[in-house]
Amino acid sequence: MIFGLFRRNSQEETVARLHKAVVAQSRLPAFFLPPYGVADTFEGRFEILTLNAGLLLRRLSLLPEPGPELAQALSNAIFSLFDDALREIGISDVGVPKKMKKLAGAFMGRGNAYSNASTEGEEELARALARNVLGSGDGGPLAAYYMRAKASLDETPLETFLRGEAPFPQP
Repeated sequence: MIFGLFRRNSQEETVARLHKAVVAQSRLPAFFLPPYGVADTFEGRFEILTLNAGLLLRRLSLLPEPGPELAQALSNAIFSLFDDALREIGISDVGVPKKMKKLAGAFMGRGNAYSNASTEGEEELARALARNVLGSGDGGPLAAYYMRAKASLDETPLETFLRGEAPFPQP
């Protein structure tokens, strides 16, 4: 009985693996090189993490339980990462909540914008991605990646996510 207190929750382990998968995917150098050309800055890394995390969170939230519960726990883990990153770049304890509020709004807004734009077609999605991620330029390669990743995740059963796996395609 006492040993149960020291066991790590299996959901925590699953969320940690999913979080690691999203971060690893978002740090792939290909996103920061042509044809994608995302700026290798704090903002550019935020944008790619937002794109990949948004795809995974969307998929998890559409699955039966415990999918939505995993989505919430993963979202919490991602925002914890944002908090840590802000503190590492020197944002003060007083400034972090303001920045977190701004990041949360951007994170949620972009996730919704990309999801909605993807239902209108790849051209609309490319415009949204060019505007938000690139500032200008051709969002077509990112839109093609988004659609491939969405299709891959949409085909993935809950059991795969419960093992902590997130099958993102190569960019």
